[in-house]
Amino acid sequence: MQNWLAGALMVCRMFRIETEVDKTRRELLITRLRETNTAASPILRALRGTPTEREVPLHIWALDTTGELAGGLVGHTWATWLYVAYLWVDDRHRGAGVGGRLLGEAERVAKEERDCTAARLETWDFQAPEFYRKQGYDVVCVIPDYPPGITEYTLTKRFGRPGALPPQEPPGTPGAP
Repeated sequence: MQNWLAGALMVCRMFRIETEVDKTRRELLITRLRETNTAASPILRALRGTPTEREVPLHIWALDTTGELAGGLVGHTWATWLYVAYLWVDDRHRGAGVGGRLLGEAERVAKEERDCTAARLETWDFQAPEFYRKQGYDVVCVIPDYPPGITEYTLTKRFGRPGALPPQEPPGTPGAP
């Protein structure tokens, strides 16, 4: 028993744990994780070397009559998916359909120009879960207290899948029957 414990302690002493931000190590870690994932997943292996392998930025802007930013959407497409990272509309322009037009244009570009079949995004309970539901998005994940006191929702939307059944809503989702 003592030999095992001594061996375990010796192994632990062979590593130094650091908590610094290191961009070089971050890139190395990402590369190695990508290699590990590619080796483990036939789907990711098949994706490598195809046009959809790379994340391609997608930015959509709404400008008012003076050229000022009225709203915008920042996201990317990857592996036939649109990911919406940020969607914002200036308070003065809310309720005028700007958000729907931004999201609609992002979806159009994703479908027609980038061959995407679906979209995903996250939003908080005080932001816009109902807005996205009205745009045809389904809640697929609910994380209470992320951060504490706030609920985060993950929503997805499948583009043009005739006959597909909509995903079931988790209990307690705003707007769920």
